[in-house]
Amino acid sequence: MISLNYRDSRPIYEQIRDGLKKLIVTGALAKDDRLPSVRALATQLAINPNTIQRAYNELETEGYIYSVQGKGSFAAGNPEADQARKEELMNRVRETLAELRYLQVAEQDLEALFREGARHD
Repeated sequence: MISLNYRDSRPIYEQIRDGLKKLIVTGALAKDDRLPSVRALATQLAINPNTIQRAYNELETEGYIYSVQGKGSFAAGNPEADQARKEELMNRVRETLAELRYLQVAEQDLEALFREGARHD
């Protein structure tokens, strides 16, 4: 489901948040699918439950999940959140492209990379 990279510079809760976002946006977690409980995911990943709770809180604030008291957390399937994620990813791609242009990567190489990525869908 989610894997953590302890060499990643991002905090663990951000890795969890981003991993769950990816599962929701790609449809691996469909609208109204139940997420693992905070304790269950903390046990599975061998980390503090507070870390999971922080990730869940941020996802709820961003509109990716919703909570039902006594029932758990569920994928929201919120198109506005999807749009926000698309914009965030597009901005990251723009930043990466700007850096690659600065590093003088040829346009043909960038196009080939794009085509390669598009084939993996």
